[in-house]
Amino acid sequence: MTVETEPTDRVAFAAEWEQWHAQKDEALAGPHGFLAITSLNWLDATPTRFPDAPGAWSSTPDGVLVELSEDEELAYEGRVLHGRHNFGVLAERVSLLPVAGDAVIEVAKRGGHDIVRPRHPENTLRLAFSGTPAYAPDPAWALTGRYVPFDTPRPTTVGAVVEGLEHVYDAVGTVEFEAGGAPYRLTAFDGHTPGGLLVLFTDATSGVTTYAANRSLSIAAPDADGTVLVDFNRATNLPCAYTDLATCPLPPAENRLPLAIEAGERTPTAPAGAAPRSVPAA
Repeated sequence: MTVETEPTDRVAFAAEWEQWHAQKDEALAGPHGFLAITSLNWLDATPTRFPDAPGAWSSTPDGVLVELSEDEELAYEGRVLHGRHNFGVLAERVSLLPVAGDAVIEVAKRGGHDIVRPRHPENTLRLAFSGTPAYAPDPAWALTGRYVPFDTPRPTTVGAVVEGLEHVYDAVGTVEFEAGGAPYRLTAFDGHTPGGLLVLFTDATSGVTTYAANRSLSIAAPDADGTVLVDFNRATNLPCAYTDLATCPLPPAENRLPLAIEAGERTPTAPAGAAPRSVPAA
């Protein structure tokens, strides 16, 4: 049986969850959020033009280069760029965001490869978005867990939704919890907030009511004794659940849970007329 962290005011719990979920969807569908992406372009040494971005782009040992024609420009870090510009060698998972008119031209490195990924507010996928379906928030899925850190971070290679691509993350420890009377353990990576953790996982709902490839869960920094709140109500889809133009990581093998976590976000509803989303093999 799942165990609540403490007696919970269900009305307040649901209201807080609704606010969080609305903010999450708002960011996803923002003018330059993931739903605004119009193409995913892998750079090489040959300067190449793309129909949804100004300039000819290439990847060189000295960094990502763009060559703008006389009638093209980009705005970046308070400057207007003309002609040839070197964005430098990018670190993994870094994104630069130069602006072209009402669009943002994301320049990034994913899986060791330089990419250009334009984001246009008028993208049909963004305009058609009507929100992410989710299970009703249930305090019974807000579980008390325990964080067990590794002595040193362990570089961990995981697959990606893009065939042949791999990501390497530092696993910092494991999160242990109990559900249905059984113990479970998840490998955790560094999170997006100081001391926070990030878990990628699948479960028995994956491919049934939730997106098949992955979901993610952010966990706040552990207490001094390692106690953490594992609130599966806040299990979210990664961008790849909405668009094939993402490079999301897959969970490590040990994070494929056998139980059905009927909490958090469900499989997004595709806009009318949209092609089915692709799902990578496990």
